[in-house]
Amino acid sequence: MIELKDYSVIYEQKVAWGDMDLFGHVNNVQYYRYMESARICYFDELNIFQQDVLTVVASNQCKYLNPVFYPDQLKIGVRVEELRNSAMRMSYLIWSVQQQKIAATGEAVIVCVDKVNMQKTAMPEIIRQNIQQIELRAQHNI
Repeated sequence: MIELKDYSVIYEQKVAWGDMDLFGHVNNVQYYRYMESARICYFDELNIFQQDVLTVVASNQCKYLNPVFYPDQLKIGVRVEELRNSAMRMSYLIWSVQQQKIAATGEAVIVCVDKVNMQKTAMPEIIRQNIQQIELRAQHNI
């Protein structure tokens, strides 16, 4: 079973009152925002925003396992599962502190795009190396 400790970057997110819908639980759209925030946290560690590429979400999905309610604190694990020439596949685990269990899991494919011509481009080698270092650090709990 996958656990939070298996993820290389952990992002913490407070559930806001406005995140809930009329049914009294966090709206499904919010989960994508939570995963986006975790992804940006990971990208900040990569310094990807200082590169000559943009990152675009090509696809994403979320599996809802347990509803989340206000007030809760979420821990969102994010890691890179697969590196491709111009893309990466990331996975997410959303952990509810209040419930002490997994609330959702997700996945996204992120593509590198040239800032000038807005076409798919190879991932910069420095980003590839930084990803490998982050993931290796997590595997060894460094």
